[in-house]
Amino acid sequence: MNTINPVEVIQQVNEGNILSPQGFKAAGVHAGLRYSKKDIGVILSDHPAACAAVYTQSAVQAAPLDITRESIAAEQKLQGVIVNSACANACTGEQGQKDAYEMRNHAAREFGVPDHYFAVASTGVIGEYMEMDKVKNGISTLKPAGSAQAAEDFGAAILTTDIVTKHCGYEAVIDGKKVTMGGSAKGSGMIHPNMATMLGFITTDAAIESAELQKALSAVTDDTFNQITVDGDTSTNDMVLILANGEAGNEKLSPAHPEWNVFLELLKKTSEDMAKQIARDGEGATKLIEVNVQGMGTKQEAQAMAKTIIGSSLVKTAAYGADANWGRVIAAMGRSNLVFNPEKVSISFGDIKLLHQGVPVDFSEEDAKAYLEQKNIAIHVFLEEGSEQGTAWGCDLTYDYVKINASYRT
Repeated sequence: MNTINPVEVIQQVNEGNILSPQGFKAAGVHAGLRYSKKDIGVILSDHPAACAAVYTQSAVQAAPLDITRESIAAEQKLQGVIVNSACANACTGEQGQKDAYEMRNHAAREFGVPDHYFAVASTGVIGEYMEMDKVKNGISTLKPAGSAQAAEDFGAAILTTDIVTKHCGYEAVIDGKKVTMGGSAKGSGMIHPNMATMLGFITTDAAIESAELQKALSAVTDDTFNQITVDGDTSTNDMVLILANGEAGNEKLSPAHPEWNVFLELLKKTSEDMAKQIARDGEGATKLIEVNVQGMGTKQEAQAMAKTIIGSSLVKTAAYGADANWGRVIAAMGRSNLVFNPEKVSISFGDIKLLHQGVPVDFSEEDAKAYLEQKNIAIHVFLEEGSEQGTAWGCDLTYDYVKINASYRT
């Protein structure tokens, strides 16, 4: 019987990134799709890797998602991912499909691998056609390397309105071998994923088959990327993609492996870290807000309640203004379409109790304001409908969110 506590064996990699695992390279360049910033990036494995992906649940989906699905379906293997910012290649019809294929095939030829070993991802303005001459020229200038700078260049190339690059790395020992996982993501606005985030890429040197990797990614996504919201809008291009090249040399992982839970925790830590970075970097945001809901009948209900609260514009603006208005929290709960007894609800901001069993609690407005002025805020909700709990992450809503999105195309 496995007695390992997976949480205790996971270690964070200092300055971890998409290249922390063995056998991966990356690059990012400026191809002219954006005015001056990097806009084309690539991740490349030294050899074909097991892969898995989750995609947006939006009814409107961009061409690159179709091409990536097709690539994965061919052999359940990938060796590279080509990504661009500035143009989403969404709502672009037959031409958009052709451009996504051309982008994939050009990258595959450039790096000497079969076409279907490449995935494609795009992010940016919807409804504009790709400038393919610039895209192909940019791909031809990519020089993948294994350095920290190469990882940073890739992270910069996939950004749109993001303020900072988002990356992390974690490691654990499995079968006596060090297994490492790294991540790179972009996302700042149009975040309410129904599956993942705008774009997230994960690499690992673990040995695992694609089918088991897909099960793991799908399960972990529900507790991480699916539990963030910035503005309630789901993108046409959302995707999280993971590559596992097996270079760690562990026995192939599956639910029957005695250390399967260690791998799941490694994936959860990586995904949660990136999800929280996305929420923290919400357009115009000044604070990361975490909502913890305890005492619902099912985990899904607890997660839905937490996400309803964090998605409330009134809760988000109260957080921005450091206003301890717990009434906005319970008001959001009331429209969640979930059954609960309001007379059994308790609410705290951090350690400051505001409502207990449906009855207001006297509290220091000054202490509450000081707490809400911090960069990281936790809202705790306690109910008595069951024993399950759920967590969601988001950010405050500021004046700058309107400014950024009012001039997004200009």
